[in-house]
This record gives sequence, C-alpha cells and structure tokens, in this order.
Amino acid sequence: MFRLNLKIALRNLWKNKGFSLINIGGLAIGLASCMLLLLYVAYEFSYDKQFKNYNTTYVAYNSLDANGKIVSLAMTPGVLAPELKQKYPDVVDVSRSTYPNEQLISYGAKKIKSKAVFADPSFLKILDYEFLSGNTTNPLANINSVVLTQTLAKKLFGTENPIGRIVKLDNNDGLKVEAVMADLPENSSIRFEYMMPWKLYEQHEPWTTEEGWGSNFCLTLIQLKSNGILDQFNGSIKDMYQRHGKNLKPVLFLHPFAKWHLYDQFENGKLVGGKIDQLKIFFLLAICILLIACVNFMNLSTARSEKRAKEVGVRKAIGSSRKSLISQFILESILLSLIGTVIAFILLEISLPYFNELLNINLVIQYQDWRYWLVLAGLIIFTGLLAGSYPAFYLSSFEPIKVLKGFGSTTGSAISVRKVLVVSQFVFAACLIVCTAVIYQQLNYIKNKPIGYEQGNLIQITLQGNLKDKGKLDLLNERLLKSGAIKRVSLLSMGIDEEGNNNSNTSWPGKNPNEMVLFNERGIGYDFVETIGAEMISGRAFGREFPGDSNKVVFNQAAIKTMGLKNPIGSVISFRGCSCTIIGVMKDFVSESPYKKVGPMIFYQSNKNEGGVVLVRLNEGQNISASLSQIDAIVKEINPDYPVDRKFVNESFEVKFKNEKLLGTLSNWFGGFAIFISCLGLLGLALFMAEQRKKEISIRKVLGASTGNILTLLNKDFIKLVAIANVIAFPLAYIIINKWLSTFEYRISISFLPFVLAILVSILIAAITVSMQSVKVAKANPVDALKYE
Repeated sequence: MFRLNLKIALRNLWKNKGFSLINIGGLAIGLASCMLLLLYVAYEFSYDKQFKNYNTTYVAYNSLDANGKIVSLAMTPGVLAPELKQKYPDVVDVSRSTYPNEQLISYGAKKIKSKAVFADPSFLKILDYEFLSGNTTNPLANINSVVLTQTLAKKLFGTENPIGRIVKLDNNDGLKVEAVMADLPENSSIRFEYMMPWKLYEQHEPWTTEEGWGSNFCLTLIQLKSNGILDQFNGSIKDMYQRHGKNLKPVLFLHPFAKWHLYDQFENGKLVGGKIDQLKIFFLLAICILLIACVNFMNLSTARSEKRAKEVGVRKAIGSSRKSLISQFILESILLSLIGTVIAFILLEISLPYFNELLNINLVIQYQDWRYWLVLAGLIIFTGLLAGSYPAFYLSSFEPIKVLKGFGSTTGSAISVRKVLVVSQFVFAACLIVCTAVIYQQLNYIKNKPIGYEQGNLIQITLQGNLKDKGKLDLLNERLLKSGAIKRVSLLSMGIDEEGNNNSNTSWPGKNPNEMVLFNERGIGYDFVETIGAEMISGRAFGREFPGDSNKVVFNQAAIKTMGLKNPIGSVISFRGCSCTIIGVMKDFVSESPYKKVGPMIFYQSNKNEGGVVLVRLNEGQNISASLSQIDAIVKEINPDYPVDRKFVNESFEVKFKNEKLLGTLSNWFGGFAIFISCLGLLGLALFMAEQRKKEISIRKVLGASTGNILTLLNKDFIKLVAIANVIAFPLAYIIINKWLSTFEYRISISFLPFVLAILVSILIAAITVSMQSVKVAKANPVDALKYE
C-alpha cells in the first residue's frame, strides 16, 4: 500500500509541475532559513559547555550600589580566590586570571602581539583544555613558564619542537615553553593565545597584592562540589567584602559560567538577560519563516482541491477509507518536505560561507553528529505533518456523491481558510518590515548622535617598549609634530573607546557620607581637549604653561551634576588619598557604551609610565596614506623592538555596534526571505484564481472590459487581504519594537514612517506578484477560453 501511495504522490507532483515547484521552492527556502538560524542559535548556546565541569563552574561577581543604581561586574580582588579555597569546603577549586590582553611575545627575530592571560595553575584544572605536548600535569608551576596554543607555537617555531625553548615577554622576561595546547574552541568566552603564571603577574604589578580587598581587577573562576548548592553558597559569601573593611560595600555572588556568554546583563543587582534576548528573536524568526512556508503549502493544496475532488470521490466510492486518504496526502506532504530539505541543504551549503563571514564565526553542518540527523528528521516530519495536516483532513472530508456530481472547492469555508492563511503570512512579513526599519533607525540615531569629540582623522598608538620612557615619548611627540603629518598629539591612560578604571573613594565638600559614586578615572596629557576635539564648559585642562598641575583634576559635566557642585572651579576634593583642586569641567563625551548615558568621569595628569595610548590628530592637508607611512616610520625608528600598534578611533568605536548591526542585517535578510516565500504563495493562488476565472474574464473582455479593469478585478481581493494583514500586524510590531527599544537609555521615538513603509512595500510587492500572472490572463485571447462552449 505504501508503494502504491508513493507512486500516486510522485505522479501528482509531476502532473502539477508549477504548483509542485512553488511548493518545493517555498519549503526549501523556509527550511534553509530555519536551519541556518537554528545552527547559529545552537552555536551560541554551546558556548563554554565543552569543559567537563562546566555545570559546576562559576564566575565571581560583585554588585555595588553607586550613582543611584546597582552596578554588577565580573571583577574581584586578587585576595578573594585564596580565601575561598581555604575557608569554604564546598569549593573544589578556584582560580584567578587576568582578562585577555595583547602583549608582545618573541622568539629570535619573530615578534608577535597576541592575546595573553596570567592565571593560577588551578585554572587548567577547572577548564580542562586539550594539551598536545609538554608538561600536561602542572605547566604553570614555574614562575617563568608559558603555555602556547598550537597556532601561536607554529607562528613562532614553525616545524621546530617548542617544548623547552625560551621565548621573551615584552622583550624582557625569558619564559620557558612548558606545554602546547590545542587552539581554543571558537565558542569559548575566555580567548587567548598564550598563558603565563599568576605569580609572574604579581611580580610585574605589585599593587595587586598591596591593595587587598579595595581593588577589583581580576576574573575569579570557582568550581563547586555541586550546582545544587549555589543559592546557599551565595548566601554565605555575600557579605565577604564587609568582613574585611567597614567601608567596603560590594556584595559578592557567583554566576554560572555556562550562562556567562548569553546572560551577562544585570540591572539593580538582578539578572535581566544579555545576548539571549537576541537569540530568542532569531529562534522566533526561524520558527515563523518555517510556518510561513507551511502556510504556503496549505494554501496551494486547498486551492487545488477542485482538481483533487473527483479523485477523492472515486477512491471513496471504490472503498478507500478516510484514514487511507489522509495517509496519502500526508505522504505527499512529507515527500515534498523531503525534496525541499535536499534543496535546502544545497542552499545552506552555498550560503554558509557568506554568513560565516558576516557573523565572523565558523558555522558547519555536523554531518557526523547523530543528534543533528535526529533534529533534521524531526524537522522534516514536523514540516510534513504541519503543512499537510489541514489539506489532508480537508480533502479527505469530501462526500463522494457531491464531488462526482460536480461539487467544487470554491465553498465559503475553503476560501475563508485560504484568506486567513494569506493574512497570517503577511502579518508576519509586515511585522518584520516595521521592526527592521525601526532597528535601522535606532542604529543610525546612536551612530549619528554627537559623542562629544571628533573621531575623524583621530588615531591612537599603543604605548609599549621604549615609548613608555619619558625621553623617548617626548622625542616621538616632537618628531611627529615636526613631520607635518599631524596637527595635535596627547596622552591617554587607556584607549579612548575602552572602559576606564573605576574609583569610589573620591570625596568633596558637601558629600553625603552614605552616598556611593563611581568615577571613571583617566589620565590625560597636555592638549588632550584640543587633540580629540572635545570642549571645556568652564575652567581649563592641563597645559605645558601650567607645570604644577600634578595635584589638579578635571571633571566632566555628569560628575559635577552628580556631586551637586554649583561652583566647582577651585573646589578642593580628596582623590586617591590626596587633596586635589578642580581646575576645569569638560563637556561629556562617549567613551564606553554609546547606548548608555555618560557616567561621572575624573581626569588627572597622566603619568607617562602608566602606559596607555598616544592620541594623534592627523593633518587634513596631507594625504592620509602618506601621513600614516610617516607616522609608522617614526614610531618604528624610536621603538624598533615592537611592531607599530595603531588604529583609527572610529574603526574601533564601530565595534560597539556589532550586535545591533547583526540583528538589523539578519532581520533584513530573513525578513526578505519571509516576504519572498509569502509572494510565492500569492503567485500560486493568483495562478489558481486566474485559471478558475478564465471564462469569466473572457466574457468580460468580449463585453468591453479593458486590461486595466481585469487587473483591478483580480488584484483587489489580494490587496485587501494584505491591507488587513498590516492592520493586524501594526499593534503587534509596536509592542515588540517598543519592548526592544526600552533596553536603550538613548532611543528614538517610534514614528509612523516604518508603518507607512510596511504597508506600501507589502501592498506593492503583493500587487506586482499577483499582476505577473494576472497580466497573462488579461491579455489572453477570449476565443481560446470560450471556443469549446
């Protein structure tokens, strides 16, 4: 029986090539889009789950009530880890590490800047990376040891065995290569190319041990005995800061390491989400696109019901049960779904390289993973059953006597169902158009919003090697200015687009002793304001004509407003344990997130030995390429042992918009696919309606109807349905986009333009799609349709 049903299904597909092609094409695009989005969602969910003990590993956070809100950061003191290990029996292991930072590593003439971390030996027990060679037991035991990843080892040593070789860190420390590990998986939150012992970091930065509980600077990973004791453990450690100092106010808690990538946003001490919110959108998008493809199938199958009615009647008359008919139609649906899946695979393989480049990841189809095939089989069956369920039950319900007498499929119920299906398709399409338009409006608003300084022609050069020396740095500044390649030069203690160090120990006249204010502190050099193109509201900044400014500070507007100082210039404050005088107020400029309001900032005179960057304003009167070549040559001459590390500020600032640009791009692409699939359904329905009304149209033409009249007649019903879909979609789109916008402190007001765009685009696309078929019928010779009467 199965073999017979399969033959009938294949014959029906071949007999109705046009409908089959539209059905298979719609299903293929829907399945390919769905699979691609699900691949991405699965990839993001797999982050940090490759480690054996990922479900009992946690990241230490501290929450601090400051600036009128609770700020939660995954940064803790270096003294936390030893105390947790010593005093809490539920702790299996604990490790400190720095956040990955680029540093120079060299072997002979090969000098490479790569991301490095300093970590305790226990770091490699908590996160069980794969080792390829060398000391796999305890490679970080020796203070002058280093562990390399496979790719970095090949770059430094080529085919030479790296184990036991001596490399140099920043051209100074000699480090022995103890082991080589496999390259880190791409779905790993902590990414580095080499690792060194924590003791070496403490030797380089002695302040890390001197400041005790008063400085949060490192990442602390904790492995517990069980994941069921998290709440109890958090209750026992929450007041750990207060036990070590009455003035310490942070609250300590642990956050699951496996959730860190997707759930990393906290508001007022509560977890509110993170990248998971974006993934929910993509998952919903995947399901909706698949549903649209299934709706297409239902639409076209019920539209062909008149042609299948007599077949159903004859089969019922000769004894076929309704159950066997349902099985037949479901089999046809699953067969279509299977053919569509094969084509979807081809589309997926073709499109994967583009999307990998777009997302900057490496999505691959896991052909060898049985779970992938299980999910795929489930997707095919789900699609086949969903798409074929309504047509199967609808067609199998025909009564033999009525259909053999000439009963048609143009009953009101069938028509109403098809209308509902068309409307549901375009509801989703209209929602996507509105949401995509608002996403682009919001992104452009944030990108074009004044940031308080001039990014154009502004570059930053990392201070490293000789450039940290005062004499060499002064020589660099002098030669750069003399070259004519630049107009201004200044110093900053970190990249202008980076998050700064936070200080909560600043006090001023009239400060509420119970109030906690976090200041983002930065060291700046002479001519800083002029170099970046910022603006002083009052007072002055640091200048060469004022050599005694070591105990002076400058605040931004947000800081003065938070402090409540009416006449700030000349006020004496306590900063870093010293009395300092406020000499100026700088206009707010964006340095961290462009989506949030600028926080309080304090600027002090930069200590040239603390590192950071040289900020350079290019001379617009010279060719940019020539200027950059001059700058590189001067930097290389003064600092020959290090590669030149410079970048345009606007390029690094652009990275801050990565997630929103990705959301906008994917919404645009897959929204386009959804609209295209919907249009395929409309095309199929238009094809069917034109065929059904061929004689009616011919009679109208004989009686004098013009081509325009015929087109209007055929199009108006479809246009009406699309218009209804927009009316239903607009409230839904408004709710969705309003919720998304509420996550931004700086956001646009939702205007009527995206809704006007949605209705114009959807109606225009629908009209063009239907007219493609309608024009053929309207221009056909009436005799061809009427001559057989």
